[in-house]
Amino acid sequence: MTALPAGPTTDVDDAPTRPRSPARGRPASGGRRTGSPTASAPLPPARFAFEARTWKETAHLLVNLPVTLLGFTYAVTALSTGAALTVTVIGFPLLAAALMGARLLGRLERARARALLGVRVEEPSPLPLRRGGGFFAWLRMAVKDPVGWRAMLYELTRLPWGVVTFTVTLVSLFVLWPVLPFIVRGLTNVDRAMVRGLLSPSEALERRIAELESDRGIVVDTAAADLRRIERDLHDGAQARLVNLAMGLGLAKEKLLEDPDSAAAMVEEAHGEVKLALQELRDLARGIHPAVLTDRGLDAALSSVASRCTAPVEVSVDLETRPAAAIEGIAYFTVSELLQNVSKHSGARSAAVDVWRADDRLLIQVRDDGKGGADLDGGTGLAGLAERLGAVDGLFVVESPEGGPTTVTAELPWRDRDRR
Repeated sequence: MTALPAGPTTDVDDAPTRPRSPARGRPASGGRRTGSPTASAPLPPARFAFEARTWKETAHLLVNLPVTLLGFTYAVTALSTGAALTVTVIGFPLLAAALMGARLLGRLERARARALLGVRVEEPSPLPLRRGGGFFAWLRMAVKDPVGWRAMLYELTRLPWGVVTFTVTLVSLFVLWPVLPFIVRGLTNVDRAMVRGLLSPSEALERRIAELESDRGIVVDTAAADLRRIERDLHDGAQARLVNLAMGLGLAKEKLLEDPDSAAAMVEEAHGEVKLALQELRDLARGIHPAVLTDRGLDAALSSVASRCTAPVEVSVDLETRPAAAIEGIAYFTVSELLQNVSKHSGARSAAVDVWRADDRLLIQVRDDGKGGADLDGGTGLAGLAERLGAVDGLFVVESPEGGPTTVTAELPWRDRDRR
């Protein structure tokens, strides 16, 4: 064994290294030892042991105590003061204002949960305070606000939980820090469930609000279309005939002394124009709201409509009392439109109309033995009828196979007629 020559010893950090290939990190071919060491690799940047999500959740839990303490104090003070003063004139307004303030607290809590917990909760619809009705309408709406009451319940139930989360999180931050992410995740999951359960808008209520807003748009559009139709009928029909009538009478007046025979013929023609104008005005008035419907109800009005159908129509109306005027009018125009479709498109030999009441619904059924094939998208006005009935919480069902028969069923909400 050959002894190594004695020489100066070097520390491990000062030991020379072989140069490495920059491509693969292996010793370069033909490399040789050098007397100077290469530079050490830089250290990774210093950072916290937990990720940002853990620190956000920890901050949320630590802030729970002061926030819930403020919310609990507000809820207890507002409810106790409002309830105690309900015997006076300022009790209910104070309670309504407290519920509006609870709405604001709920908005702040949703923002805090969104920023620190990543919970995306939709904002509830605001109270429709600008639609008129005065102070008492606002008071009733604010006192019955479910969003405000649920926000109050959230603030009342959060204080014990805020104490627990603050204590557990603070102790875990210094004692149980290795398992801190798991602890704060479990606690914040409870917070997320409370936010979603008490501060999120009611899905059924929001869906109902969206439906009512859509229905309101349909009603407005339908009313505007009806006004345009009435204006067009007046301008192109009765108004034009009355203009021709005035011109004819003016010419007859000029020829009355010179040519009495021609003047008499013009007056006779003008008399015919008057009859036609009156008939058009009568039809227009019937299209707006027939007098027979106001005076005698659905039975007589639908019988009148059925008499103008090209096919024999059997009408059966089984109603002990008359519905509200608006519901009665919608039912009349629905049957009128359906019988017009029977006359124009079905080729039916007979038809039947049944109207009856079932609990709180007014049911209409129109049947014919025509060729069938009716469709809501067929351009026969059925889609417009479905929209009109949907705007008042009604239903519209069409069963029309090819070759017939066709059965159209409509439902309307029943409202009693105001006898005042």
